Amino acid sequence: MTGRLLCLVAALLLAACADVGMRPYARPSVPAKTAWANSASLPLSKTELIVPDWWHEFRDPYLDQLVSRALAGNVDLAVLAARIGVANAQIGEARAGALPTLDAGAGASFQKVTGQPFTKQFNLATQTNWDIDIWGKVEKGVQAQKAEFSATEADWRAGYLKLVSDVSTTYFQILQFDEQIDQQRQTLARNRDILTTYQAMEQNGLIPHTRVLQQSAEVNRLSTESIELQRLRALAANALATLIGVPAGDFQMPAGRLQERVRVPEVPGGLPSQLLKRRPDVVAAEYRVLEAYDLTGQAKLAQLPSISLTGRGGTSSFALSSLLKSFTFGLLPSINFPILDPGVKARVRTSEAQTKVAEQAYRQTVMAAFEDVENALVNLEAHKKQREELQQQVDQLRLVASTTDAQRKEGVASQLEVFETERSLLGAQLALLANRQQILSDTVTLYKALGGGWPPVEVADAAQH
Repeated sequence: MTGRLLCLVAALLLAACADVGMRPYARPSVPAKTAWANSASLPLSKTELIVPDWWHEFRDPYLDQLVSRALAGNVDLAVLAARIGVANAQIGEARAGALPTLDAGAGASFQKVTGQPFTKQFNLATQTNWDIDIWGKVEKGVQAQKAEFSATEADWRAGYLKLVSDVSTTYFQILQFDEQIDQQRQTLARNRDILTTYQAMEQNGLIPHTRVLQQSAEVNRLSTESIELQRLRALAANALATLIGVPAGDFQMPAGRLQERVRVPEVPGGLPSQLLKRRPDVVAAEYRVLEAYDLTGQAKLAQLPSISLTGRGGTSSFALSSLLKSFTFGLLPSINFPILDPGVKARVRTSEAQTKVAEQAYRQTVMAAFEDVENALVNLEAHKKQREELQQQVDQLRLVASTTDAQRKEGVASQLEVFETERSLLGAQLALLANRQQILSDTVTLYKALGGGWPPVEVADAAQH
């Protein structure tokens, strides 16, 4: 008896020496971001900058319809929603670890030995097991799973934001292709007219045959570009079909003109001071840090003694009719000390290492978020400045083309000079069209980079519950 008491005391002392302490949860440190590109014109703001349905700012009802169809039918978003359901079910699975279990069984045996009468026996047995969560180990696992559930919700919000952004930018690209195809068609017709004029001038000995060949090659080049634009437009339409949940090829978007249909919205009047709490991908990464933190706590608590209760009951009889006349029951409490279990210590080290991985993944996500915002601001600012230059170029070339055509009518300028000025004007107009599409896409990217209107989330609050 004395030896058993000494072993028990030794086990308790070893358990008391186990390192189960956990520092309070804190968001992983990241480099401070105190200013943004063009911060003089876009100051930090604590107010809501982007409305949740920010795509309405483009004032395009057809875009609104596409976004609604995508949110209802996109398969990738449905997968993310299903993962939320899985994570929610796993909370109940983790919580079940603190509940008692009950097993019941019944059986019968029949035996015939030579020279002995035939015998039969019936039995009924039950067993209850309950591992008492005196240290909160199971509850730590529940908290970890709740953090994973919140992370999957943030994943869905990030997928939602990416889907709306992809639908918008793909839609803008298709409209740009439509306008380019229309202008390319006009250019091709104009260059065919030029080719006809050159052929007539060659017959009159006014230009050499090489000039006709050059123009014929130009027509071939424009035809090739027209085919390429049609191909790119079809691929973009297939991508848009997949985004809205329609089989590729079954969705036909009517042709439109980007510059007439889509309004360029004003960019937000400031930058959010709570970017890291608004971006869904950053929030998801921090929730997974919290999950790893709770799993580490659970692994440390597993070093402490565990108490379990086992209850057994049953009955046995040679006759089925008398099976329930007698019943035996026993209760066996036990305490287990994980003194020499190497798996427990190894699990603690593994959990701590996984926490460091989650923290570095969070920092990686934050740095990418900073880069996204900076790139969006730089691109938007540069493309807006380019638009001013391109607009001036188009205006000047339009004036040159008008003047040259007037000179041709007066016999001062040749038809060739008119063709060249028109070609230059068309090239500038195409560049201006591409610039408009870039500004629209930059605006979408900025909305996405700033969190897309989602409210701020304080992950540390979840760690206190």
